[in-house]
Amino acid sequence: MILFPAIDLKEGKAVRLLQGRMEDSTIYADNPVDVAKEFENQGAEYLHIVDLNGAFSGKPMNDETIRRIVRSVSMKIQVGGGIRTMERITELLELGVERVILGTIAVKNPELVAEAARRYGKRVIVGIDAKDGWVAVQGWAEATEMQAVDLGKAMKAVGIESVVFTDISRDGMLQGPNIESTVQMAQETGLSVIASGGISTLDDLRKLEAEALRGVSIEGAITGKALYSGAFTLREAIESAGGRSSDTKQKYVAPSESVKQD
Repeated sequence: MILFPAIDLKEGKAVRLLQGRMEDSTIYADNPVDVAKEFENQGAEYLHIVDLNGAFSGKPMNDETIRRIVRSVSMKIQVGGGIRTMERITELLELGVERVILGTIAVKNPELVAEAARRYGKRVIVGIDAKDGWVAVQGWAEATEMQAVDLGKAMKAVGIESVVFTDISRDGMLQGPNIESTVQMAQETGLSVIASGGISTLDDLRKLEAEALRGVSIEGAITGKALYSGAFTLREAIESAGGRSSDTKQKYVAPSESVKQD
C-alpha cells in the first residue's frame, strides 16, 4: 500500500481545510516547494496535491506552484482540483504530473472521463468525495443524488481503474478513515481505491494495510493533517502503510513557523 503525503494549495500556500470548508483553513507553509522537498527527504516516493482554488472555482490558480514542485522533487505526483477539460488534463500531464484526478466532471461529464481514460490510461484517476454515502462535487460545496458506489461502478465501466475515495465528514477531523465504506467501494466496484480523509493514527494505516493484505484492492492512503500536526512521523506512516522509507526519524516540521487561521 502506498502512502501519499498531501499538499493542499490555496493561493500558492500549503493549507488544510476542515471538512472541505474553504473559509476554515489553516496555513501550514508559505512555500509548498519546501514542504514537498521535506516529504521527499523523509522517504516519500509519491505526493498528492490538490488545487483548492481550482476545485471550488473550476479555474486553476496554483500552476506556478505545481510547476515548481514538479521541478524540485523526483517523487511521482498526482494532482486534483478543478480539472474539467481535456485541455487541462493534457496541460498538467505535460507539465510533468504523473496522474491527474478528475472529480466534478465524473458526475457532470462522464463522457469526457471515458475519453481521457482512452487517451491517457492509468494516468487518469477519479476522486469520489462522499458524505453519508452521497457524492459531493464542486469542491464538496454541492451535494448530488448519486450514491458513491454507483459512481464508482460507472467510472469502472468507462475505463477508470483507480479512485481516491474521501469521506468528507472525516476529512481534517483526525477521527479515523471510514474503512467500512472504503472496503465497500473496492469490493463492489472492482476499482483500486486510495483512502482519504480522517487518518489520525498509525493504527488507521495498519487497518487499511491489513485490508489490502487480505485481498481488498486498497492501493494506498493519503494523509495530511496528521503529518503536519506531528501525530506521527512520515517514516512511521510509510512503514505502517507497508511501503518503503528512508532512515530518517524526524517528525515533519513545516518550513513556515507561523500557523495562521484564514
